[in-house]
Amino acid sequence: MLTVIKISQGRGPYYKVEFSNGETLRLSEDTVVRHRLLKGQELDEKNLAAIKQEGKEDLGFQLALNYLSYQLRTEKEIRTYLRDHEIASEDQQKIVKRLIELELVDDLVYGESYIRTQMRLGDKGPRVLRQKLKQKGLKENDIEQALDLYVGEEQARVALQTAKKALRKFHHTSQREAQQKLQQLLMTKGFGGDISKTILAEIDFSEIEEQENEALELQGEKLWRKNQRFEPAKRRQKVKQSLYQKGFQLDQIDSFIRGKEAADE
Repeated sequence: MLTVIKISQGRGPYYKVEFSNGETLRLSEDTVVRHRLLKGQELDEKNLAAIKQEGKEDLGFQLALNYLSYQLRTEKEIRTYLRDHEIASEDQQKIVKRLIELELVDDLVYGESYIRTQMRLGDKGPRVLRQKLKQKGLKENDIEQALDLYVGEEQARVALQTAKKALRKFHHTSQREAQQKLQQLLMTKGFGGDISKTILAEIDFSEIEEQENEALELQGEKLWRKNQRFEPAKRRQKVKQSLYQKGFQLDQIDSFIRGKEAADE
């Protein structure tokens, strides 16, 4: 027979129960109460083995409930969390099954909630969101069903909002470069080519167009100084090529270079 020699509150949702053979178990409050464990209580090996098995699973379940209390989780996230807390694989399976039966874990519900949040607060397109849900362990069918919420007007709204916000950073560039950067940004964020083209057609670039000459002067001055070590013809060629690649018109570039060469003379 073994004797319970000490019961103390441990870290997190469990108790530390020490036995006369030197063994210590982490048990949830439910397990302690269910078996009426008290200091001085005697147990045989059979009862101890049953408490150990039940305690491991129950402790994992309590840990999972605590983890779920902060936000929704996927099956994969629950399993990873339990593994990190040294819950055995067979107990993980039982715990996840129990949580699913209680409707506390549902990957489709998680996916739909995630997509709704991203639609409201995020700036990502469906391609990126698909990848993120895949990383969280959702099956392809659940991902597809969740993404059905993110189509048409909703997708265009988020893409337009993302593009308008980014446009503020593209002052002192040419209109063409701003358009190219916006298109690249939308593609990187996970929006498709058709959506990107539609959004670019809706964006008002008039302010950038009005400031294009100022942007040319600003960038041209930097390039003119950067290439001053070259002889005139090569300097002219390098500056012209760089400004053209940045989206400025050839007649604007030629006018700028003529002005700089006249000033240098």
